[in-house]
Amino acid sequence: MRQPIPLRIFQGPTETERDTSRPVMLVGFQHQGNLGLGYLTSVLRQYGYSVQVVDIEQAPDKILETAQEINPVLIGFSLIFQFFIERYGDLLHGLRERGVDCHFTMGGHFPSLSYEQTLELVPELDSVVRFEGEMTLVELADAISTGREWRNIHGIAYRRDDQIVATPARALVEDLDQLPYPERNYEPEAVLGRSIMPILASRGCARTCSFCSIHTFYRAAPGRIVRTRKPAEVVREMRMLHEERGISIFLFQDDDFPLFGNVWRRWAGEFVDELHRNGLPGKVIWKMNCRADAVDRELFIRMRDAGLYLVYMGLESGSEQGLETLHKQITVEQNIRAVNILKSIGLMFEYGFMLLDPSSTFESVRENLNFLRTILADGCLPVTFCRMLPYDGTPIKDELVRTGRLRGDVCNPDYDFLDPRLADFYEGLTSLVNVRGWIHGFQALTTQLTWAWHELATMRRLFPKLPGMSRYEKSLRRITKESNDLLLRIVEDLSYIFSDGKQNTWDPEEVEKHRERFLAELLAVRDKFVYRHEAILLNALESDAMPLVTAESARVAASA
Repeated sequence: MRQPIPLRIFQGPTETERDTSRPVMLVGFQHQGNLGLGYLTSVLRQYGYSVQVVDIEQAPDKILETAQEINPVLIGFSLIFQFFIERYGDLLHGLRERGVDCHFTMGGHFPSLSYEQTLELVPELDSVVRFEGEMTLVELADAISTGREWRNIHGIAYRRDDQIVATPARALVEDLDQLPYPERNYEPEAVLGRSIMPILASRGCARTCSFCSIHTFYRAAPGRIVRTRKPAEVVREMRMLHEERGISIFLFQDDDFPLFGNVWRRWAGEFVDELHRNGLPGKVIWKMNCRADAVDRELFIRMRDAGLYLVYMGLESGSEQGLETLHKQITVEQNIRAVNILKSIGLMFEYGFMLLDPSSTFESVRENLNFLRTILADGCLPVTFCRMLPYDGTPIKDELVRTGRLRGDVCNPDYDFLDPRLADFYEGLTSLVNVRGWIHGFQALTTQLTWAWHELATMRRLFPKLPGMSRYEKSLRRITKESNDLLLRIVEDLSYIFSDGKQNTWDPEEVEKHRERFLAELLAVRDKFVYRHEAILLNALESDAMPLVTAESARVAASA
């Protein structure tokens, strides 16, 4: 019999006066779980506080009702994306108007790096918790609960008269293994009944991409930028979640999974060994994020055999100029090489990609389209792309400010292209193509196709071999390839319409009919395959004591 996993104790302020009679309330996005809130919750509870986590996507009246019912000592708001700050501001304003008078604080990348702007945009805030907030929030709750002065706490910002004051930054958590496991008090999502949970192996990112605020966030506070947990501790948490909650699919949310360089390659090797030592391969599968230059055939074969089934890479551009502007410090050839390695060893991949960035030209747009044609020629995945946005705390935003090209506001940051016709091109693209219908949003064709490929990868790794799977995969590839070819052709034609004045022969209604046809065909093919093998899927779940899933509930989950 396995020994129980001991309670983890995070060493923090142990001889501090505190009054834990009132709870702490934390508000943030909970889609797929929020590990940031999870760690804050577990540390607060370790020091005796009860914690109520509330999903920001609940109705404001429901959030108000919770606050009035529990009377928290403070409410902490977790802001992940800066363009939601108006939504948070409206919520805080409503809470104050309805009589909620406790301390309001906010944390996240944007509040940490742009604390002055945050406090100006959300006047109802009393403070901002900057950078990693576990111990800062405990100390803040301790001081407020006992009526002590809280403005001298390290790691916060606040208003003093007409000025905004930032106290000295608190050091990043040095030993991640001293943190208790994050609280996961929510129902996990599932793929065909196999439950999914997020997990972390590390914090921080050593890379310096110009469009990303993550490395700025970790460099602005004292301490080591990248810290890894011990492989044995990560696997111990996975084993606990598998045995106690039936989790079969783990999504590593590390900004950059520890792989690149000799030290992190050794870490990855030890992690694989620990997975085998604990008997988890064959029982669990896992996804992680990495850069293309970290993809090594031998290492990834070992990780695949230990449960790795999905690799997310921020490829970002198929243009050398674009990669240089984004400071990816990688080449187009390296990106293609990584994709080819993953395909050759049977690993599914997903990717981030920016069709347009501040250095874009019509030539680079077409280079990007040809790159997507190259990596997706076999119909292995649907086309996805976005336009780079200049977020606060990023070097590229600072450069746009310096050159006078920054436009928009905090919720809708924008910039001028060097060639103004590109702005007309992008506007024309969004007018002709329902981009949310094709690429973005839960109902988008790209989202649905990606989910179908995700299901297929899950079937291969966590279910018995299903008859007709090869035919099903062939159908998925055909639908994916046909929709990709059409979308890429439309975008390329539009580029020539706006650069060379060619005539537009595409009709928005016809384009939308094509999208609806692809989506309908996908759902019909997918549902037919799942329904046909419902008994096998259910039997596999029953034999593993997993929650049952029906074809109908799986279909609903896939289209949610």
